[in-house]
Amino acid sequence: MEPHKCVYSLCLQIAVAEYLSCDLSYKLSPEDVLLTSGCTQAIEIVMSVLGQPGVNILLPKPGYPKHEAHAVFHKMEVRHYDLVPERGWEVDLEAVEALADENTVAIVITNPNNPCGSVYTYEHLSKIAGTANKLGILVIADEVYGHLVYGNTPFVPMGVLGETVPILTLGAISKRWAVPGWRFGWITICDPKCILKETKVFHSLRSFKMLTTEPATFVQGAIPHIMKNTNDEFFTKIINLLKETAEICYNEVKEIKCITCPSKPEGSFFMMVKLDISQLSDISDDIDFCRKLAKEESVMLLPGTALGMENWLRITFASDPPKLKQGLGRMKSFCQRHQSQFN
Repeated sequence: MEPHKCVYSLCLQIAVAEYLSCDLSYKLSPEDVLLTSGCTQAIEIVMSVLGQPGVNILLPKPGYPKHEAHAVFHKMEVRHYDLVPERGWEVDLEAVEALADENTVAIVITNPNNPCGSVYTYEHLSKIAGTANKLGILVIADEVYGHLVYGNTPFVPMGVLGETVPILTLGAISKRWAVPGWRFGWITICDPKCILKETKVFHSLRSFKMLTTEPATFVQGAIPHIMKNTNDEFFTKIINLLKETAEICYNEVKEIKCITCPSKPEGSFFMMVKLDISQLSDISDDIDFCRKLAKEESVMLLPGTALGMENWLRITFASDPPKLKQGLGRMKSFCQRHQSQFN
């Protein structure tokens, strides 16, 4: 890399390290931060470094499909652990212990969660870290929706538990700053005990990153400014809007007989709902439901099958309240129209 580019990258790494350190009990160094072209590239880099034939990785179900896609592409066996709807989509830690073996390299968690809208408490995150430490595996924390919380549970970055277990935190500016097209993200190595340096994971990440593209130059120029100078009013406005739309979505869904939401969303802008096919007369499954809903009402939902959850649906409520109400109203009409005569 050219000298002036190295200096500029260092300035960006310092800005990201300072921003993330505000939530931690220890200070991250610029060396702990790898800059990526969005969180997608961060996922790809981590999976590239960890992936090899014979190893396995633990992924949540339901989960974000790109985690699995990159893991499989890099020849890892994927083992799914359940998120428990009745417990606010917490990790089934007993299942995690049963799935792991000597070839398990890491567990992936997403907090705040896509697609469930859940936010994990410090206590639950601590249990996850303790389980990972017991199993001798890394935690990969996808926190691209970090700080986008509006319920009773505050956002706690997994990095606060870096003393317990090494953590790779993935993030980006796309969600909190509402600029998804800017494609600026990071991998943060939260490892104050320097365990990853001893295993060469740290150096492998840095070496692999040198082979990949950098974030766009014009975006890089804005990063130190927006991380230091974005005012609280900007963030509050986004949080208040998400709180309003989450409330609308949750309340409207309660009025639809064939759909149940097990847990009110507290973060991100998604929720998972259970579809009761038995109450519908001519709908065979969640895919059929979504296909006919799109055709008849021009409303798009993601079938849960795409996320490993048959006969569930993912609803996105990142929309203007009037449009969201209209879309949910159309979905309610659709369900009433297809309601079984025996219900």
